[in-house]
Amino acid sequence: MLKFYFHGAPNPMKVALFLEETGLPYELIPVDIFKGEQHLPDYIAINPNAKTPAIEDDGVRVFDSNAILLYLLEKTGKLGGTPENRADLLSWIMFVGTGIGPYSGQAVHFKHMAPEKLDYAINRFLREVQRHYQVLDQQLEGRDYIVGDTLTIVDISAWGWIAKASFILGKDGLNPYPNLKRWFEAIDARPAAIRVREIAKNIEFKTEVDEETNRAMFPQNYVTA
Repeated sequence: MLKFYFHGAPNPMKVALFLEETGLPYELIPVDIFKGEQHLPDYIAINPNAKTPAIEDDGVRVFDSNAILLYLLEKTGKLGGTPENRADLLSWIMFVGTGIGPYSGQAVHFKHMAPEKLDYAINRFLREVQRHYQVLDQQLEGRDYIVGDTLTIVDISAWGWIAKASFILGKDGLNPYPNLKRWFEAIDARPAAIRVREIAKNIEFKTEVDEETNRAMFPQNYVTA
C-alpha cells in the first residue's frame, strides 16, 4: 500500500485531496515538522529535502507535492484532463508550484514567523501573491476549473494554498477575486475536500511556535560560521 508522509500544511493537503478524490488506498504516516521529525535519518532517506509531503509506492519514493501529483496522475490515469489540454495542465501546475506556493510561503513567513517585521519583505511577497491570485482570477472567468472542463491536478494543487488565503492576505481573503473565490468554494465543498479537512483530527501535531519549532522549521537560521 502507498505510504503517505503527512503534515497538515498546504502542500501535503494537496496530495491528500488527490488520494481522497481518486480513492487510491494509502497509509497515512504523520510527520510532525514542528518537532523536527522531517530531519530524522529514516525520513531523510525518503525525502532528502526534509520537507513534507513524500510518498513511498512499492519501493518508489517521490517527494515534492507537485511531483507526487504528476506521478499519481501517471499511475492512475486520473485527474489529468485530456491530451488536448496537456500543455495547459503542465503550464498551470508549474505556475502553482513555482509561483503561488513559494510566494505564499514567504509571505506567511515574513508576516507571521520572522523575528523582525521587515516591511520590504512583507510587501514584496504579499504583492506577488496578490498578482498570482489576479492571474488565476482572470483564468477562471467563465470557467469552473483552471484547466479544461473537469477537475485536474491543477485544481488540486492550487486548492492547497488558496485554502490559506485569509491567513496570507488578511481579513479580506478572496473577496477581491470573485472568480477565484467561486472556484475555491466549489472545490472546498467537494466530499473529498471535506474528508481531507478531517484527516488529521486524531493526530496530535505540535502547534506551539517556540524555539524548538523554529529550529526544526528553519535550521539554516541557526548555522554559525
